[in-house]
Amino acid sequence: MRLEPLTDPAAIEHWFDDPEVRHRLGGRPWIHRALALRDAGIGEEFRGRLVVRSHGWVAYLGSEPVAYIGGDVYDRWVRYHGEGEPLTDADPRTAMGLAYVVDPARWGQGHGRAALAAVMAHPEVADVAIFFCGIDTDNHASRRCAEAAGFRLVDPAPDFEDMLFYRRG
Repeated sequence: MRLEPLTDPAAIEHWFDDPEVRHRLGGRPWIHRALALRDAGIGEEFRGRLVVRSHGWVAYLGSEPVAYIGGDVYDRWVRYHGEGEPLTDADPRTAMGLAYVVDPARWGQGHGRAALAAVMAHPEVADVAIFFCGIDTDNHASRRCAEAAGFRLVDPAPDFEDMLFYRRG
């Protein structure tokens, strides 16, 4: 699997027309927003962590795009419980929060797991010690994908946004 930086969402934006993808991420505007905001928060604090940099890649199998994966790299990890609530589970190591979507026509073929593995092995994130995925509680396919890539559930209780966090590292 080869990763190329996302520069033009046109080749993958149709994935966001799928009803399940639209339900999870909100349709085509999501990928355009991900590209537009990729470098917007660098140097700013987000939920108790300093954003060091941001990445967004399209994963290719041969010449075909099969997944999008990206996220922010932080100076540390903390668990955020909502505005005004105390931060917990602090880990001072460099961390990355990941989001991913696989071409709906290719679900169940291992491309999400492969994209996660490719990102964690990518030289641009060699300094990242721990990776996290925040996944909707009812997104069982994505939860299985993260587990297949070696991520483990941090806490069986969902957070304030009904997300479960999976960690590797």
